[in-house]
Amino acid sequence: SVFFPSSFPPFFLPPFLPPSFLSFSNHLCYLCVFIFSGSGDDSLDGLPKHVPRCPLTPSLSPRKRTTSQSKTEPPLLRTDKRTIYTAGRPPWYNVTGTTFKEAFVIGLCGGSASGKTTVANKIIEALDVPWVVLLSMDSFYKVLNKEDQELAAKNEYNFDHPDAFDFELLVTVLRKLKKGKSIKVPVYDFTSHCRRKEWKTVYGANVVIFEGILAFANKELLKLLDMKVFVDTDSDIRLIRRLKRDISQRGRNIGGIIKQYNKFVKPAFEQYIEPTVQVADIVVPRGGENFVALDLIVQHVHSQLEKREITVRSALASAHQGQPLPKTLSVMESTPQVRGMHTIIRNKETNRDEFIFYSKRLMRLLIEHALSFLPLKPVSVETPQGGTYEGKRLSGQRITGVSILRAGETMEQALMAVCKDIRLGKILIQTNHDTGEPELHYLRLPKDISEDYVILMDSTVSTGAAALMAVRVLLDHDVAEDKIFLLSLLMAEMGVHSVAYAFPKVRIITTAVDKEVNDQFHIIPGIGNFGDRYFGTDAPSDLCESDEGMDF
Repeated sequence: SVFFPSSFPPFFLPPFLPPSFLSFSNHLCYLCVFIFSGSGDDSLDGLPKHVPRCPLTPSLSPRKRTTSQSKTEPPLLRTDKRTIYTAGRPPWYNVTGTTFKEAFVIGLCGGSASGKTTVANKIIEALDVPWVVLLSMDSFYKVLNKEDQELAAKNEYNFDHPDAFDFELLVTVLRKLKKGKSIKVPVYDFTSHCRRKEWKTVYGANVVIFEGILAFANKELLKLLDMKVFVDTDSDIRLIRRLKRDISQRGRNIGGIIKQYNKFVKPAFEQYIEPTVQVADIVVPRGGENFVALDLIVQHVHSQLEKREITVRSALASAHQGQPLPKTLSVMESTPQVRGMHTIIRNKETNRDEFIFYSKRLMRLLIEHALSFLPLKPVSVETPQGGTYEGKRLSGQRITGVSILRAGETMEQALMAVCKDIRLGKILIQTNHDTGEPELHYLRLPKDISEDYVILMDSTVSTGAAALMAVRVLLDHDVAEDKIFLLSLLMAEMGVHSVAYAFPKVRIITTAVDKEVNDQFHIIPGIGNFGDRYFGTDAPSDLCESDEGMDF
């Protein structure tokens, strides 16, 4: 079921087929029967009705144009009071905040209509892990000029030649994705042969599946591939699939398809694609129907992912003990008013209404205090009396608020009350109770956040594990480290040190810092489960909303 390059068999053309494939218009129906004998009733849809069909064999689905996509929707477990996300992305960085493990990249190569996309989807389904990205080479065709567009309209442009692809952009995008960065993938319009204005944002890959006819044709691309798979499908089957696709989906005629196939597709396969089988780690005959080969691939990927697992929280708990608090920390002055509000919200007997009221007051003061650290420029304004006032104004940069769900979301109202028309983003991080590690489950960030000052909000920070992950997410989206402000009502010294050690340029701002964290990573004396006290929910003994929402 799995062929390695040294034993790769030559292509075989059955002797009963017409000797010349060029003059095959009179034999098209019979060719389809011969090639698909054993290919199923559905696979012959659209062919003449008088052609005999074989109903007892598995079907081959028609190939559709592949687009780059990501699978980031984890499984859900819903209860009466909450939605619990049961799978997520574990830490991809170490305690220094540096990316520790790169995404595992699988390269899929093969001729046009060989079934690469089918194999990719089968692998994604069998892996059964979130945060899998499918990156298609079809997204990286070059933009055609007017002359080339005219050639393409007459089936005279060679889309199967290496010069048709933007390899420089492709290598840059795949390299960033492998390193865990957020990337933008072009969306190619195959009607106008140009890139659409809106590009697709992809982020958070544990596994990247990169597929394309020339996936192995570039040396820089090959360096980025951890596993190289060649999908081998009989050339006659590939041609029939291409005929069905181009006739049904693109409205092309048989003559034009055959002309393009013989002039460009077949020579390109023989010259550029077929020889690259020599660099493949695995050759998969029969594509998506080869379950033995797919199982071997999935097993290997799982073993590689297990080797890359790292622990962050336990390392954070034992680090930085006895160190002085960093200079990047700013604690609000503990005035009698601030201390009085802390007394109320820390008291376990405080009812929910009072807890919410005084928490909101503290949040508003905290936001106002944080804004004083933003860069301001001097400005002169004229008063109604005709005088001049020398004042300050924010120096042009935009502010974006990002909350760590769910408890951090409670700070959004205070931020919106102070900053008019502010943009908001959200990051959901939860603790995996089998490993004790934080996991990224969901994020929604505004466009072009990389140029903004970002106010990152969470109610409490103890070990700093969730805050560390959230800051890493922002850095992966190219937000400058010195433009990130981490705001929290209450922090533990451990969490302050963890964030400051990993990201020394991040400004840390809070209303109070407690010294201790117990064995369950709760802040002592602490504030309890802020999210449950604020929203009026009960915290189960074995489940929690997020890393920091439980004072973790």
